[in-house]
Amino acid sequence: MILHIKYFGLLAEVTGCNEETLEFSKNSVSDVLSILFEKYPDLKEKDFQVAQNNEIVSKEMVISEGEIALLPPFSGG
Repeated sequence: MILHIKYFGLLAEVTGCNEETLEFSKNSVSDVLSILFEKYPDLKEKDFQVAQNNEIVSKEMVISEGEIALLPPFSGG
């Protein structure tokens, strides 16, 4: 399956891109993160949440086609 990965804030700086497409054959969010940590080792040191199709998900969540977003901590006011 093809996943569209989006990076925001500091995570975009770490990866050097705002978005990319990833060919993915496994099944969970943690599998996607393993691939991304191998590609971008500095990403391991960052705090972030993962959203799938605009909904925050756990690392055990099964991936469906669509969009994955890595979201750094943020504050509002």
